[in-house]
Amino acid sequence: MVSSTIILVFCLVAFAAIHSFLASLPFKRRLMRVLGSRAETLYMPAYSLIAVITILPLVYLLYKNPGPFLYIVPSPWRWLMVGVQLAAALVAPRALRDAPHRFKIGAQLAGPNNNSESLNIQGIYRWVRDPFLLTGLIIIWFTPFMTLNLLVIYLLASIYLYLGSLHWETRLVAQFGDEYRKYQQRVHRIIPGKSEYY
Repeated sequence: MVSSTIILVFCLVAFAAIHSFLASLPFKRRLMRVLGSRAETLYMPAYSLIAVITILPLVYLLYKNPGPFLYIVPSPWRWLMVGVQLAAALVAPRALRDAPHRFKIGAQLAGPNNNSESLNIQGIYRWVRDPFLLTGLIIIWFTPFMTLNLLVIYLLASIYLYLGSLHWETRLVAQFGDEYRKYQQRVHRIIPGKSEYY
């Protein structure tokens, strides 16, 4: 039991290390030097594919070694939780569509003084600053059952998502400067709420 948990944690740490390295600015700088402008169109699909491939071993091992059940939510509450998870899964792609300029490598590397893009708050970003953190936590914690190994992975994944959100916010401040700092004062990072961007 302990050994299966350690292997699962190792898989999550390996995924997080690869994911973080590929998202880092030094990697993106090198990619821009090698691929030039093609990096903008190739990066996101390749990054997403690598993320899926590297998370699959963890998913498989969790399926094979879930550990003892801690709880199973009965119907109809189970289906309500699954509905909330599905709604969150639909929101995540919307976050990419509502702010594609945030993910442009050239703009990330340019900094606020050389960035031709404005923050351009629209869509879901009027409600919440980090919809990926919000939807990720909802998808994780609205799972209608819990096993010991799943709990360990969910706790570590939540910490990783939160730390990633802090890092992403630092990068957005570097990318958009004071414009993003003002936005931070008006919109919550995780808890959705009405803002003056309406």
